[in-house]
Amino acid sequence: MNLKRAATIVTTGGGLAAWLVGATTSSHVVAPPPATDRAPIERRGAELATEMARFREHMRPSAAPRQPARNLFKFRQPLPHAAAPTVARAPVPENVPAPSPLPPMRLIGISEDPGADGPIRSAFVNADGQLFIVKEGETFMMRYKVTKISAEVIELTDTEDGTVRRLALR
Repeated sequence: MNLKRAATIVTTGGGLAAWLVGATTSSHVVAPPPATDRAPIERRGAELATEMARFREHMRPSAAPRQPARNLFKFRQPLPHAAAPTVARAPVPENVPAPSPLPPMRLIGISEDPGADGPIRSAFVNADGQLFIVKEGETFMMRYKVTKISAEVIELTDTEDGTVRRLALR
């Protein structure tokens, strides 16, 4: 390294250090901001608070309710001498079993593999806390048979009653 380059680096570094020290330390005292009156927005806020207090005082009820025991959710009192009308109910058959509830199912996804006759699709179904991977023609949960799998919808046939259930991707 030659002498000229070293002198330039030292001079520039010293100048930068002096400039930095001069910028961080100032000898003048900052005067506090002048005391001013309230800002217009503060005056308007105080006026609004006064008006709100007057409004609350005006809206306070001046009279007590005449019937303190009334029920606000009951529209009319039943007549004491009138008997409640009886409604004839249809007879309930005793031997009819209740329909079994449909288990909650959700179509999670559909995969597609290329095949000789077209794409071979598999559906991912979440039911009864389990994940089922099914293809067309398969039966799962001992109740549902997969009749058709399209790009976004799977069609299931209930083997108990023959109803069709469709699940779509969301």
